[in-house]
Order: sequence, then structure tokens, then C-alpha cells
Amino acid sequence: MRTSEITYHDGSTELRGFMSAPDAGARLPVVLVFHAWRGHDEFVRDEARKLAGMGFVGFAVDMYGAGKLGTTNEECSALMTPFMQDRALLKRRLDAAFAAARTIDGADATRMGAMGFCFGGLCVLDAARHGMPGLRGIAAFHALFTPPPSPPSAPITAKVLALHGYDDPMATPDQLVAFAAEMTERQADWEVCAYGGTVHAFTNPEANNAAFGTVYQRRADQRSRERARDFWRECFA
Repeated sequence: MRTSEITYHDGSTELRGFMSAPDAGARLPVVLVFHAWRGHDEFVRDEARKLAGMGFVGFAVDMYGAGKLGTTNEECSALMTPFMQDRALLKRRLDAAFAAARTIDGADATRMGAMGFCFGGLCVLDAARHGMPGLRGIAAFHALFTPPPSPPSAPITAKVLALHGYDDPMATPDQLVAFAAEMTERQADWEVCAYGGTVHAFTNPEANNAAFGTVYQRRADQRSRERARDFWRECFA
């Protein structure tokens, strides 16, 4: 396995990603990993390593900028909120991340995927909404479903997999129904796996704040990972 730090830019903003890939001569599918509201941390780097272990190029992206990492809920919210309020800014960071991924040695730019957690789940949903070139599929773990104010209207061509805690206070059942209607209207090949008795951040072993609605759920974590592995095989077959 080979790893490297990847510096890329959105205009004057420096972004620092992390790549992990098998030592292989063939060109491989590349899966971008989008971080939660805290920022680019060891969690998403571990996800990139896991993808390399599956035979893909894993690329953990940086949406906020080099070194920006929240340590409290207030700091994390301050980092995420500008992107929630300005989805054009979010789209520019998506463009920068996908452009960087295409330059990775050994990456097949015609077979791209994206996965994300929480805020990162919203990012990959927007990647599908905007039809990023080469994007075969996206897996959104405990995502925020809020669509952009003026989303594109063309059919979504990437396969969409949402892995969702049904009791997530940050993505309610009503929002889930609206998301399903949006995907259906956009003619997407979409699927939702909703896990009962499960709230937000169910894949994060450090999540333990029931009052805030973020709790790790081992069963849902394992089931969602297994479904995602099958999904990537389908996307890249």
C-alpha cells in the first residue's frame, strides 16, 4: 500500500488531502472520502486506507482548508455553516476535490465514487446532484438531506445510496421522505437503508452524546459498511 499527502487549491485557499492506494500497475477506481463537520481528521484518513484495502484508490478530501479542524460543537458548526449557507462555495470545493482526485497516479477518472459522513454526506449528495464527471455512485452515511436552493433539474446519473439512522434528529423522517421525492423526480437510481433505533453519527465510535443526538451504533455501523462494500462492487463492475 502507498500513501501520500496531496495539496490542492480552490483559488487562493490551500487544501490538504490524503491518498491511500494499493501497489498495483492497473488503473483503479478512486473513491473520494468527505469528512464530517469537524474537518479532515484521522477518521477519514482511516476510511481512505480501508478503501485501499478493498482494491481502490482512497482520497480523503479537505473541504475547509489546511489545518482547519473543530474541537467543540460550536467550532464545528462555525466551520460547516458557511458551506450550508453558500452552496456555490460547496460546489467549488467539490470541483477542486474531484480535479485533484483525477490527477492521482493510478486513478481511473472514468470510475469515480464518493462517500461522506454527516456534512460529508451532504457533500456527496451534492456531487450526485451536480453530475460530477466520471462519478459512478455515492454512499452517504448519516447525511444531511437539505438540497441546494436551486438544484439542477437534469437526471442524476450516479447511483445514490443513503445509509441512515431513522431516529436521526438532524435528518428527520419528513426530510427523508422529501429526499426520496427529490431523488425520484431526478430519475436517480437511489436506495435508502434506514436503521431503527439509530441516531446521528452511528459510524463514529467516539460519538456518545445522546442529548445532542450523536451516538455510535455498532450494529448499524457494521451493516452499513457491508452494504457499501457491495455497492462499490456494483458501481465499478
